[in-house]
Amino acid sequence: MIVKMSSSPVRGRFAPTPSGRLHLGNAATALLAWLQVRAAGGTMILRMEDLDGPRCKPGTADLVMEEMVWLGLDWDEGPDVGGPYGPYEQSARLALYEAALERLRAGGFVYPCYCSRAELQAIASAPHGLASEGGAYDGRCRRLSPAERRAKEALKTPSVRFALPDRSFSFVDGVAGPLTFGPGAGGDFVVKRADGIVGYQLAVVVDDIAMGVTDVFRGWDLLDSTPRQLALYEAFGERPPRFAHGPLLLGPDGSRLSKRHGSVAVSSLREQGVRPERLTGWLAWLTGLTDKPEPMTPPELIPLWNPERIIREAVRLPADWTDRLKAN
Repeated sequence: MIVKMSSSPVRGRFAPTPSGRLHLGNAATALLAWLQVRAAGGTMILRMEDLDGPRCKPGTADLVMEEMVWLGLDWDEGPDVGGPYGPYEQSARLALYEAALERLRAGGFVYPCYCSRAELQAIASAPHGLASEGGAYDGRCRRLSPAERRAKEALKTPSVRFALPDRSFSFVDGVAGPLTFGPGAGGDFVVKRADGIVGYQLAVVVDDIAMGVTDVFRGWDLLDSTPRQLALYEAFGERPPRFAHGPLLLGPDGSRLSKRHGSVAVSSLREQGVRPERLTGWLAWLTGLTDKPEPMTPPELIPLWNPERIIREAVRLPADWTDRLKAN
């Protein structure tokens, strides 16, 4: 299936999970998402993806917004300023997700899954799964008879899985160019967990449809979520946005950023005297947008926006990155 993307006036978003302070990787994605929208004269949306209550700490959303403002990033719609498509916190949008689930059930796109944790762990050793979720689900509960489902439901509350079509998905990524994901694309995926929490894939698609999002710029780690989301757009009969994926920032040792790599939180760098224009200019250089790491504010970077310059692979921070950031 070749997907035709939206051609409407640009509406983009940055949608962090308020589970901790804004770190360098998220700051880089926020900057690039903001530049994409502002360079097109579009509308910028800030949405908090706070569905997983245990992970989302009270007050963190406010801290994330404070750090974004310090970086020089603004938004036209969001939790603090409101807008025509609010609320802008997923935890306040549960009725929308339940209505969407009912549409999927009515259309025969989903089915109950009764697999135990042990069964899912065994499946996780299979190949071709999403990088963030482990092995591809083998669809065993999709093949249950009505009688088998009734017997299992008497013993266990099921999750709800979306039956992914067995075909390839092709689209043009705004950074990586034309891409094709083969049949399977990670297998049938959960749209509602057994504990009642709505799955990321469903919530993000429902919100982007409801908010009229035309352009999504996000981290490379979410690239393999795209075919799943394209399948959901198709099930809802909606046109998907244009997708673009920016590089992940890694520590000097090549591993995911963590505390062992230094002060990776924006607020920590701020407390150490790093100036916002120094950080934004440095992030623009790291991701390939500029040729050198000179101080620049986000508005100063708008004329330089060119997605063709964005690096298409993970970026390792220099070993002396904290010293270089604090140098000027």
